[in-house]
Amino acid sequence: MNGLLFIDDEAGIRRSVSRALKRSSYRLHVAENGMDGITLVERCPQEIATVITDYKMPGIDGLETLNRIRRINPEITRILLTGYATMEVAIEATNEGVDGFLTKPFDNVEFRAKIHDICLRRRLRQFVPESVYLRMQRTPDALQPVFHTASVLFADIRNFTRLSVGVTPQEIAAFLNGDFFSPMGEIAFDYEGTVDKHLGDGIMVVFGAPVVHLDDAVRAVQAARQMQKKAVEIDHRLRRNKGFRLEIGIGIATGEVLTGVMGSLRKREYTCVGMPVNIASRLQALARGGEILISDRTWRCVRDYGEGPEAAGGLKAHALPPVRVKGLDSPLTVYRIVT
Repeated sequence: MNGLLFIDDEAGIRRSVSRALKRSSYRLHVAENGMDGITLVERCPQEIATVITDYKMPGIDGLETLNRIRRINPEITRILLTGYATMEVAIEATNEGVDGFLTKPFDNVEFRAKIHDICLRRRLRQFVPESVYLRMQRTPDALQPVFHTASVLFADIRNFTRLSVGVTPQEIAAFLNGDFFSPMGEIAFDYEGTVDKHLGDGIMVVFGAPVVHLDDAVRAVQAARQMQKKAVEIDHRLRRNKGFRLEIGIGIATGEVLTGVMGSLRKREYTCVGMPVNIASRLQALARGGEILISDRTWRCVRDYGEGPEAAGGLKAHALPPVRVKGLDSPLTVYRIVT
């Protein structure tokens, strides 16, 4: 996906940009106004990775155009181009979350270099959860490793090895990215969880780092319920159209963890380690398709949250026989969430 959409109402500027990007690797698309550009993105959202739009145009302006495009595909790199480079415009663009800001007239070499730099920075942000990225911007030292309480969620596809037999790598990647990682990641984001990592055909989400809430355990379980509901929807569609299946098992554990930026000199990442990670992974492995298994401490946090009708956030669970977890002396009491 290397499509670049350029939107400008001036034909001369569109020709200049076409010449500037002629030798680049981008597949160039052009539009004369914001509505045409939005329609093009709606028609092929997976093809276009970058949008550059003029600020002042007839109809909707560049900022409104980029905002509407973000609602179609939040992952598109959005760049504003203007000949009216005022501080007010720059501040407004920054507040709207625009990825880059270019001015005209422009030198072709510099123009290509700036686009490359903006796109690269945007892609690097995809390797870091949004909450972590924003906190790094505000307070870099805030991501030093610390011990605290968090809830860890593991979700994994059941029977993935069997599903992937006889399927091309492209089909597997499309299935994982489009039908699992993206929808489950959006649900985690909605409940303010941090996607720690993708693990083959699984995903790990932390609730309570770097942003802490009093109801992180409740958020984790509610997110898990939404993930299971979404998986059922996707599974029905896949069976009709593609032959894939999407059944997932989910495990959640709560406790003391170490979170922060850790790693080697060559590769560092924001991550979470500790016994709750091990327990959540173990519970996920025990969960059947459609099940959510949680630790005793997670259930106590959920059960004790709120008062009266709000207690447990409306969640119900059944106790299961205790299980053994490596690193724990005593068997662990497990609960299955009623979905």
